[in-house]
Formats: sequence, structure tokens, C-alpha cells
Amino acid sequence: MATLGAPVRVSPLIKFGRWAALLTGVIYGSSHYRSLKKKEDIFREEEAKKAVIRNKQLAEEKAKLNREEMIYLAHQAGAKVPPDF
Repeated sequence: MATLGAPVRVSPLIKFGRWAALLTGVIYGSSHYRSLKKKEDIFREEEAKKAVIRNKQLAEEKAKLNREEMIYLAHQAGAKVPPDF
């Protein structure tokens, strides 16, 4: 097996460049995350408001369809449907 020689000393300028690039990336990532989080929070608030309205409409539609189905089944079975149903 071949033996490896002594490691080469890395230039301080290269070390500084690496650390600077790392820190710059971390700072950029943090700021980018914050800006995206603000947009997402606004979007989620709007969706939550829309969801309440949508769920209410779906519940009303479901109740209407259920009533119509019950009336249909009552007619099929020959039962009288109360006028206030």
C-alpha cells in the first residue's frame, strides 16, 4: 500500500472564503425562509376564512339533498310527508 504524504496546509484566504460562503448561505436561507413564511401565513389565513364559508355551503347542500332523498323515499314507500318537513 502506498503511504500518503503530509496534508497540504490550506491557505487562510481559502478558509476565510469557505466560512464566509457558509455564513452568507445561512443568513440568506434564514431571510428567505422568513419572507416565504409571511406569505404562507397570509395564504393560510385566507384559506381558513374560505374553508368556513365552503363548509357551511356544503353542509346546507347536504341537508337539502338529504331532505329531497327522504321525500323521494317516502313517496316510494307510500308514506305521507308532513307539510312542515
